[in-house]
Amino acid sequence: MNGFARMANAMLQQTVGGTLQLLSNSGTHCNVGNRSVRLLPKGFKLEVEFPKRAIYSSGKRKFNVIQPSTSQTSVVGPLLAPSSSDTLDSHMKSNEVALILIRHGESLWNEKNLFTGCVDVPLTNKGVEEAIEAGHRISNIPVDMIYTSSLIRAQMTAMLAMTQHRRKKVPIILHNEDERARAWSKIYSEDTIEQSIPVITSWKLNERMYGELQGLNKQETADKFGHEKVHEWRRSYDIPPPNGESLEMCAQRAVAYFRDNIEPQLLSGKNILISAHGNSLRSIIMYLDKLTSQEVITLELSTGIPMLYIFKEGKFIRRGSPVAPTEAGVYAYTRRLAQYRQKLDDMLT
Repeated sequence: MNGFARMANAMLQQTVGGTLQLLSNSGTHCNVGNRSVRLLPKGFKLEVEFPKRAIYSSGKRKFNVIQPSTSQTSVVGPLLAPSSSDTLDSHMKSNEVALILIRHGESLWNEKNLFTGCVDVPLTNKGVEEAIEAGHRISNIPVDMIYTSSLIRAQMTAMLAMTQHRRKKVPIILHNEDERARAWSKIYSEDTIEQSIPVITSWKLNERMYGELQGLNKQETADKFGHEKVHEWRRSYDIPPPNGESLEMCAQRAVAYFRDNIEPQLLSGKNILISAHGNSLRSIIMYLDKLTSQEVITLELSTGIPMLYIFKEGKFIRRGSPVAPTEAGVYAYTRRLAQYRQKLDDMLT
């Protein structure tokens, strides 16, 4: 280990309890807590940020180790990390990143007015059209990673939306269930990886579980139990339906997942798309916008309508939700988003 590596290793251990290991020709390997970074031998710049956010407060520790070199390449994490040589996709990563939230398009049980919850129901034809239209609206916004629930309607929405993106990268669902799943879905072409977007699924982004209401007709349920009782089950914050989840319970898992898994990716410079559900997204918006429990129960999200946030300097800034047929003039574009769109125009014309 050279003098710089020894100094960096000592600083990592003192600051965050990490270790740094030289791997001869293969580069440098750094463990920070339970996170791993491999630094290739062309020289490197390592930047680690650790959020310490409570549910309504924010703060972060930032640690930088820099070794000058004429060029640098880094591979972060085990996923399909965007190539650092892709200047178009890395354009926004220095100061700000985009976060897009989309509630899935209309499902077959939405159409039938049934309580759906965690039942795995696909999109209707209208839902497919909504997903494609959502894709048009975000087609000029960079996307490096996609997170969806484990339910098919959210996954369909994300996949269909990305077919409309002007960058033409291919979304690929990562299968990490076991060693065989990882081995059988491995990609062996670096060029193909660079033209792919990893899609990560998690049940923690699922719709809230409606318990004994799942599969029941909403109007018939209101007639049976009373409109006031059904409204309480659907729109209160902390009262669950029979053997189901309240919005508060849904928020506990969805916000924890966002904070532990998605926010670190935003901090590392990734532009993120989340395709999920009315209640899991309301929970995340409650966290982003610092809404109270009374404010969040009045929040309504339309199917297939993307919401755009900018994450900059540890803060989430809502930039708009489109109501027009296209995103132009609806999203309040930042300068970097406008520059990204111009680069797309230059590349594709």
